[in-house]
Amino acid sequence: MSGSTFGTLFQLTTFGESHGAALGGIIQGCPPNFALDFEQIQAVLNRRRPGQSALVSPRNESDEVEFLSGIYQGKTTGTPIGFILRNHDQRPEDYEQLNTVYRPSHADFTYDQKYGHRDPRGGGRSSARETVCRVVAGAIAEQLLAHVGIQFSTYVDQIGSCRFNSTDFFSTSHIDQSLVRCPDQPSSDQMIALIEETKREGDTLGGAIRGVIHGVPAGLGEPVFDKLHAELGKAMLSINAVKGVEFGSGFDAIGMKGSAHNDAFTDGFNTATNYSGGIQGGLSNGMPILYRVAFKPVATIMQAQETMNASGEHITLAPRGRHDVCVVPRAVPIVNAMAALVILDAYLLNKRLSL
Repeated sequence: MSGSTFGTLFQLTTFGESHGAALGGIIQGCPPNFALDFEQIQAVLNRRRPGQSALVSPRNESDEVEFLSGIYQGKTTGTPIGFILRNHDQRPEDYEQLNTVYRPSHADFTYDQKYGHRDPRGGGRSSARETVCRVVAGAIAEQLLAHVGIQFSTYVDQIGSCRFNSTDFFSTSHIDQSLVRCPDQPSSDQMIALIEETKREGDTLGGAIRGVIHGVPAGLGEPVFDKLHAELGKAMLSINAVKGVEFGSGFDAIGMKGSAHNDAFTDGFNTATNYSGGIQGGLSNGMPILYRVAFKPVATIMQAQETMNASGEHITLAPRGRHDVCVVPRAVPIVNAMAALVILDAYLLNKRLSL
């Protein structure tokens, strides 16, 4: 299946379906002789897994990663790293009614149109469960980048109408004190209350995730078509339910004048402001990279919906299954992982250029 490989030098290929035997991936281009922290990789996976609180899907998957190759005595060998995560809590019977039914705002219809055949169990390949593979690769990438002083802070800054407006850098331990991964306690409480209220209504919510990356050296990225923010944008838009990405001032720049928006240089080639979001001309400028990712409301709702089947007949779809009211808190490690994959790839490309 095309479209399942991401990256240029540090490259990830994923496989598997939501209710298949397993999901997995192959990582190519990982530098050799690097000691991996396997507990940390599992800890990152645990942040994404379902069943971690009453606010998310109750599907009970351990999401334990099994490494099959590319690692010896705890260190990377430089050869392809193969890994799998087995599915255990499968309920394909929840999806039997969907064999010939197209759910509103899902990929059922489009997959049928493209391939003429699809796996209806949990969305198959189109399911967000595929992102578990990205989290494994992203956790490895983040460990490599930490070795050169690049650090990531990724957190929820909006759910529904509740927003915490910040570009500050927060530690993961601080972020995870909140069930919704919002580092501001009053905002977190409001978000939790909104999710609980929406769950009682059988409805769903969208939201946004803020990303802050410190320590990125100036000059990462490639001119013209492979600009750093273009690669980050592609990475984020490849995540299920993402509808928009902005950098620095983003869409707020529309209402500003150039005299206010320009980032003036100060000592050490820092800038007094960071409306550029750490990227100028498609290349990192040494300032913190600031981005924000918007997620739509979950398409599966616990309400009856009018839809169509493969024969073109109008039917009423009854709600079934185990689903999140809001995917945004569980998407935090996914967004973080994709950012790490992009930054590591850009770092390795830049290092190759300087040799």
